[in-house]
Amino acid sequence: MSFTEYFSIAWDSIRSNKLRSSLTLLGIVIGVFAIVSSVTAVRVIDVYFSDTINFLGSTTFSVQKTPGVQFGHLDERIRKRKHITYDQVTTYRRRAELPIVASPTDWFGGIVASYADRETRPDVSLVGSDEGWIINNSYDLAAGRFLTDSDVRMARPVVVIGQSVAETLFPNESPLNKEIRMDGRRFQVIGVLAEKGQAFGQDLDQTAIAPITRLLDLYGSAGRSLSIEIRAPSIQLLGATMDEATGILRSIRKVPPGEENDFEIVTNESLLSAFTSFTKYLTLGGLGIGLIALLTAGIGIMNIMLVSVTERTREIGTRKAVGATNGAILRQFLMEAVFLCQVGGIVGILMGILGGNITALAFGIRPTFPWDWALIGVGGITLIALIFGVYPAYKAARLNPIDALRYE
Repeated sequence: MSFTEYFSIAWDSIRSNKLRSSLTLLGIVIGVFAIVSSVTAVRVIDVYFSDTINFLGSTTFSVQKTPGVQFGHLDERIRKRKHITYDQVTTYRRRAELPIVASPTDWFGGIVASYADRETRPDVSLVGSDEGWIINNSYDLAAGRFLTDSDVRMARPVVVIGQSVAETLFPNESPLNKEIRMDGRRFQVIGVLAEKGQAFGQDLDQTAIAPITRLLDLYGSAGRSLSIEIRAPSIQLLGATMDEATGILRSIRKVPPGEENDFEIVTNESLLSAFTSFTKYLTLGGLGIGLIALLTAGIGIMNIMLVSVTERTREIGTRKAVGATNGAILRQFLMEAVFLCQVGGIVGILMGILGGNITALAFGIRPTFPWDWALIGVGGITLIALIFGVYPAYKAARLNPIDALRYE
């Protein structure tokens, strides 16, 4: 019997028992959908994270009290670390020889910025830093100037605002040299950043940069730990610059020899590694759910094939009576199991890819297609069909043709 004939018989069998076949297909679809959708969603997030994580730059790293990516509660030993103070940052800058730029940076909250009768949403990211911030964070200026060393030393009430803030407060005029209020405090606008876009659902243009010394005076330094954004001279000297920073900061913070650092060195690679380890568990969770569903679907396949063998006992006897071999009967029922699984598998793969890429549509990320997992899904479904379909097929092949013809 040819493959086309096997295919035709399998299709006729499924069509003749639409409800039973549909319920079995549903289990397969759910299992494959759970696996493929979870993998696709994680791939989409990975692509997005990889595309946007380069905000530090390939030669830039950050020194901070806590890890760059945190999941769950911080370890007690990390919580007990001493804060990185502004004095420690200035001491490091005096001693360091390799960095091109070393900027103290801290976030002072999401605030409201206002001018005349206009104001922003209460989510303007107020950042304190110095003249090196724009270099380390890969921003450009659209108008005016950025902070200078003099602004920082004299703690001037000046600010550089992002495009979203400028468009909200100054829709029809230049913001330069205008006095705005941020969190109720007065600042003079000296520059406007070029448009940056979004990352991780956050508007990077809804930001304002002011001298860190000014903000520390206004908000206080007690209980506040700064980070240091450091740029190495080249990618070749990145490791040496990180080693130098580690040595100087251990000395400044009086870390005893042999003890681990009481600060973190954060790079693009370390952030990506931490995020990848997290998404790995999401993938494993999807795989676990999918495998349970597929196991249940496999049992359903065995059940439907056993019922099919019982219902078609006379048909099997007739085919054997006219010369069909045990092998031909075995292949026929295995083909039906494989065909049933492949229909459900393909539907599940397509739904899983569409479901997983909903994440891409929601955040404006380019979609992805997990070809490897699609192929694994097809192969896995075939394997399940063979495992759970072989007993019913073997039972059908072993029927005695005389007894089968007598079956009512």
